[in-house]
Amino acid sequence: MSDAHIIASFSTAFGRWVDKDHRALARDALLGVLRDAGLTDGSCLGQVYFGNCMLHMAGQTMIRGQACLSALMDEGVLPERLPIANIEGACATGSLALHLAWKDVLSGQTDLALAMGVEKLYDPAAPEKVLEEIAGGFDRFDEERWLGEYRDLAARAGTKWAPACDRSIAMDTYGVQASYHMHRYGTTREQIAIAAAKNHMHGALNPKAQYRFRMTKEEVLADRPVSGPLTRAMCAPIGDGASAAIVCSGARLKRFSKEVRDRAVRIRASALSGGKHRSPDEPSLSRIAGDRAYEQASVAPKDIDVAEVHDATSFCEIYQMEMLRFCSEGDGGCFTESGATTLGGGVPVNTSGGLVSKGHPIAATGLSMVSEIVGQLRGQAEDRQVEDAKIGLVENGGGVIGLEEAICVVTILEGPSAWTLAA
Repeated sequence: MSDAHIIASFSTAFGRWVDKDHRALARDALLGVLRDAGLTDGSCLGQVYFGNCMLHMAGQTMIRGQACLSALMDEGVLPERLPIANIEGACATGSLALHLAWKDVLSGQTDLALAMGVEKLYDPAAPEKVLEEIAGGFDRFDEERWLGEYRDLAARAGTKWAPACDRSIAMDTYGVQASYHMHRYGTTREQIAIAAAKNHMHGALNPKAQYRFRMTKEEVLADRPVSGPLTRAMCAPIGDGASAAIVCSGARLKRFSKEVRDRAVRIRASALSGGKHRSPDEPSLSRIAGDRAYEQASVAPKDIDVAEVHDATSFCEIYQMEMLRFCSEGDGGCFTESGATTLGGGVPVNTSGGLVSKGHPIAATGLSMVSEIVGQLRGQAEDRQVEDAKIGLVENGGGVIGLEEAICVVTILEGPSAWTLAA
């Protein structure tokens, strides 16, 4: 089976891009990723996987990628007849697009495939509308089942299930999960705040982060309450952005210039797991996806030098430390408090600032996480650089089935210094 490599990755800055529509953001991401590959156009591409979740809010309910990219075909930036497949997997959309591009390259369907995620969540005319739309990432056919599960979990944690209209219902699910983890393991609000403050510190070093300011643990705790133990500073903001990556076969990579070859990042693993209605004390689907990825890549958690994980809230990062086996179950809070996940720690996590600081334009998130890890493995992360980073991991979950996500993708990447093209 052929190797597959990321020869280019790019992310726009995340923020509230009132002056840019989906097409403009897609253009920025495409031109950026082509530039990173040293290409003047995309004529060599054989396939595009276009990720988006919310374009229906702008009236584009179908053929989303075609609508966003057709002008670039007219201009010759992309070739005519280029096949575009539209992908949606809630917050895991970007990583799913990369997974499919990877599979195409490995199977020999194409030598070069583009994965892209584009999202606009902020509408200045109706900023609250997206909060209602995010509920579409939950099972709307069987609402009472999962609502009952969260009411029961809240009762077990000694709190109440109390959704409100000033936030997405996702924040309420995370608030209850955090409360239960605190009840079961003794995790503290201060530990969740340490995770948030750490990521705001990392985000302050990232010129593409939506929030570029530092916060202390005390400031995080004093911020506006959102749900359960979570404050605003512990939660990902609403924003816009786009990101992309080009996946290339090993055979095709040998035909690129030495400069491109020397910067290529190998995809060691891309593993999926699906959600289910699990019990509160059963490991989540990210444990399954992570274990599959470790086996596929022939690495162990101790081999990971840097990671980006899906911290829609700062509690989620603590939980994923446990699910990905960076620490024991129940020890995520103490692990974070120890400084292990901070730049300079044993396994720096969310050096981009994570979703709580970098931002979370849903479909663009996964590929932006990949872009951060690619930059780290190339040694291009500037003030955020992890010393001697060779192996990186991305965990990206999306949607909700019961007490966990509907799908999870774990990607393991290997830097240029860790492999050669001599074979």
